[in-house]
Amino acid sequence: MKAEKNYYTVKELADIMGLSRITIFKRIKAGKIKAEKIGRNYIIYKNDLKEMFSNNLTKDDKIIIKNALKIVLNEYGDTIRMLGKE
Repeated sequence: MKAEKNYYTVKELADIMGLSRITIFKRIKAGKIKAEKIGRNYIIYKNDLKEMFSNNLTKDDKIIIKNALKIVLNEYGDTIRMLGKE
């Protein structure tokens, strides 16, 4: 039985997040994603990701999300309701 690893590679994280590897590298370099460099490769610990994604949203973030949601519901609300009935 194979033990579950406690980290992701850059490629694995890119696949999970639907982003390119380059984007993940840029976020690591900018300090937005905490990673450890091992040789020529980076690993991202799962616990660090939990911490990164569990940060509370700021008031401005909430306003941006609320406004974006209004736009989506105005443009696609009927379609979303129909999909919800399936």
